[in-house]
Amino acid sequence: MKARLIVLTVAVLVLLGGSLGYVLHARQRDGGHQVLAAASTFTLDEAGLYYRDTATGRVGRQGGAPDGPSCERFYASGDRALCLRAMPGVPARTQAVVYDRRFSELQTVVVPGIPNRARVSPSGQVLSWTSFAVGDSYAASGFSTRTSVLDLRTGYLIKSVESIPLTVDGVRYHAADVNYWGVNFAADDNRFYATVSSAGKTHLVEGDLHAWSARTLRENVECPSLSPDGTRIAFKKKVSADPAAPWRLYVLELAGMKEHALAESRSVDDQAAWLDGATVGYALPGKDGKGSDVWAVSADGSGEPRLLVPGASSPVTVAAVPR
Repeated sequence: MKARLIVLTVAVLVLLGGSLGYVLHARQRDGGHQVLAAASTFTLDEAGLYYRDTATGRVGRQGGAPDGPSCERFYASGDRALCLRAMPGVPARTQAVVYDRRFSELQTVVVPGIPNRARVSPSGQVLSWTSFAVGDSYAASGFSTRTSVLDLRTGYLIKSVESIPLTVDGVRYHAADVNYWGVNFAADDNRFYATVSSAGKTHLVEGDLHAWSARTLRENVECPSLSPDGTRIAFKKKVSADPAAPWRLYVLELAGMKEHALAESRSVDDQAAWLDGATVGYALPGKDGKGSDVWAVSADGSGEPRLLVPGASSPVTVAAVPR
């Protein structure tokens, strides 16, 4: 009897130990990003080029190991970072996670669709993200997007900017197929630029958050990226009917609305990022057709593209912490 009791006690302890081990593992798995934020020394405190490592999915800094959180899309500015993750299950959902510079999680928003574009205003106070509700490419027909804006100053979340009053060529525009994507903010945290699509056409729009209005500026402009000085927009332009390679990178001078092509002749299906006042960064598919690489090219149209970070995407230059 005593022997049976000992055996039973040992068995119970083993089962409890196994159960406890599973619970701890499950917690680490389910909250892995929070555990990482607490245990990792990876921060945005050091100035440099940050990116998403395509092999691990983690955020990294050029010259160091990718030890940041896992993201599908990443961007950072000011004291905030934005990470988009694809959530498991059907239908597709995107988790937008807001971090501080030490990657402590501040807020999480879940929206329908596949992660696509992420941007943070220069101050870090206004964030935007786009998800594909249908399909996974702008080159495909019948896609639908959902673009949200989060104002950290007030906590107000605009779940979908599609409701913003839109003026096209000076006339108030109403259509059921309006889609927005690639929101990019000016330094005042109010003015923004984005792409609007309707009736088979795309336009660059300038929006006003406070006035809650938007107006088109130019046709055939997609995924705008405002320069640090606020005078130019890097964008991709459809130049070919070939669905495999329709895009070309351009820069638009806002003052005179003149545009010029960049030296990158390959098709870039990405929202370019200004790495500094003279350089644009972007992702292109890797040589093996898997993953992607980060490239850079001069914004004035001169020079040649150069490889910055192999096996990477979502490039962004982060400034040092003000002292």
